[in-house]
Amino acid sequence: MPGYVSDIWVYLSATPLLWLTATMVAYAAGHWIFLKCGQNPLLNPVATAVAILIAVLWITGTDYRAYFDGAQFVHFMLGPAVVALGVPLYEHIAEVRKTLLPMIVALLAGVVTAIVSAVGIALLLGGTSETVASLAPKSVTSPIAMGIAQEIGGLPSLTAVFVILTGIFGAMIATPLFNAMGMRDWRARGFGIGIAAHGIGTARAFQVNELAGTFAAIAMGLNGVATAILVPLLVALFL
Repeated sequence: MPGYVSDIWVYLSATPLLWLTATMVAYAAGHWIFLKCGQNPLLNPVATAVAILIAVLWITGTDYRAYFDGAQFVHFMLGPAVVALGVPLYEHIAEVRKTLLPMIVALLAGVVTAIVSAVGIALLLGGTSETVASLAPKSVTSPIAMGIAQEIGGLPSLTAVFVILTGIFGAMIATPLFNAMGMRDWRARGFGIGIAAHGIGTARAFQVNELAGTFAAIAMGLNGVATAILVPLLVALFL
């Protein structure tokens, strides 16, 4: 191993920066695989990065707390990233104004469907009230979902897992599904994935089309507000 590489490794391994670096390398590898395979949606970079990191943590015997001590900067950057979504929103404000009423209808339909389907399936499979409460806000971004889960008696850590899985799965199947349905309107495609798959789905929408990404960002924000209002009401009704 070259001297400078050895020096870098010794420095990183002795500091929390090791896991921040590992996270960035894992995502870079996932993105490289994604591009090499013709941007196949089934090889979503986030899903690949998660698989790589799980394997590394398991092989090295590293617990999540130790990993998060180093990788928490990525978590911190979620806030600025969400704020930055306001730029494409401003650039496409005219399109947003044209479709305001359809967006409101789609928002209500999407939020209710996401909550009711999750809660209903969990109850049919014999899930406990704690599991149901953890699953209900799965379609919104992690900080909001975890806060909602805590307020209604769920487990925030379990909710975070459901949120990540929902986002990855939604980002992987959205493009093939929309194509199979013959959906050509980028606004509708983006808004749909933004409601169903929050931030990860929004990132996928921006990869495909900027207008779709803009509407996905709008849907993600509105979904957070609507879910925070409706989840406590619908969960109380079911339970």
